Amino acid sequence: MTESPLRIALLSYRGKPHVGGQGVYVRHLAKALVDLGHHVEVLGGQPYPVLDERIPLIELPSLDIYNDKYPMRKPRVWEYNDFVDVLESASFSMGNFSEPMAFSWRAYRHLKSRADEFDLVHDNQTLGWGVLAMQERLGLPVLSTIHHPITVDRKLEIEHSANKWQEFGKRRWYAFTKMQTQVAKRMLRVMTVSENSKKDISADHQVDPDRLHVVPVGVDPELFLPVPGVERTPGKLVTTASADVAMKGLTYLLDAVAKLRTERHIELTIIGKPKEGASLDKIKDLGLEDIVTWVSGVPDQRIVELYSEAELAVVPSLYEGFSLPAIEAMSCGVPLVATTGGALPEVAGTHGETCFLVPPGDADALATQIGAALDDPHLRAEVGANGRERVKAEWTWRNTALKTIDQYRALLEEFEAAKKNA
Repeated sequence: MTESPLRIALLSYRGKPHVGGQGVYVRHLAKALVDLGHHVEVLGGQPYPVLDERIPLIELPSLDIYNDKYPMRKPRVWEYNDFVDVLESASFSMGNFSEPMAFSWRAYRHLKSRADEFDLVHDNQTLGWGVLAMQERLGLPVLSTIHHPITVDRKLEIEHSANKWQEFGKRRWYAFTKMQTQVAKRMLRVMTVSENSKKDISADHQVDPDRLHVVPVGVDPELFLPVPGVERTPGKLVTTASADVAMKGLTYLLDAVAKLRTERHIELTIIGKPKEGASLDKIKDLGLEDIVTWVSGVPDQRIVELYSEAELAVVPSLYEGFSLPAIEAMSCGVPLVATTGGALPEVAGTHGETCFLVPPGDADALATQIGAALDDPHLRAEVGANGRERVKAEWTWRNTALKTIDQYRALLEEFEAAKKNA
């Protein structure tokens, strides 16, 4: 007997369409679920995700405090429409990242009158009090995806603070992780993207490992593929920087590029939007303005072309819960240099076969490996081809969707069993 299609409310408190894992995940997973015959509605906050035309987007406007044009702006009193806006602004005024908490209450309020229209709620790492209320007050089955615990970001940012005042600011900013821990450990079922993330979520968010289930994310190998006729530019590297935070390790890559330029021609394209902060300061201090280029706001096809133009893609992160940029680059056939931070070895595979691996936070090792790979075109070609085959065999969005549906059905069974035993 064929199982009936599911009605899914998918939550995305922010959803940049091309950079940042949340927007990419929601966009492609929602499409793959609809392709399999299920009904998906996305409840989103700014920046809103870009979705397939078949998927309704319910816009839940915030105060948009963290927008790209005027980041960290202070909302005016006349902008407040309700108590959630007041709550969001008050939390922000105390130095906290208030977006997940506020979005969760807006989503709760929307679903309160529509609870019978959905079979379940899939929360994409909001983990706000409103998400818990959906499960405990509205009686909706809720599955939460946690790509990695933000407690890791918090730890790394505090460790890389320049002074005590900056450390104090980071502690206040990441105070929302305490809320996320309390919500995560009360979810019936939690999904994550790698075994490494599963281990860290269990430790940091105190989630019972029996309620944690690994479903890797995917890539579209028919979109992210080598572009015929596009020649690789000698010495060109490409990397993705969705945020200027210590965890992404961009400053170590910039140090490595500065070292390499004394020995050879080198250039770096960063897929991301430049923001005032450590990375721009580092580029100026090292005198790299003439060889570093930023690219942002471009469609996927242009990103694919950038990978095809590069001799190497680099993921210099200190930690990754999975890394979509890694598998997107590998799918395009460009050889990948990555660190062993977090789940990257689990994702990228074997050094010298499907990728090149170096220790995290080591600019000299990164420079040495990049230089060695640039000097060996035959090995680069072999590693690039093997990397694409690994992605095609392991990670597609269809596979992610099929495994996610298995998690949905298991959640519904557990939810019904819990109601009977209550």
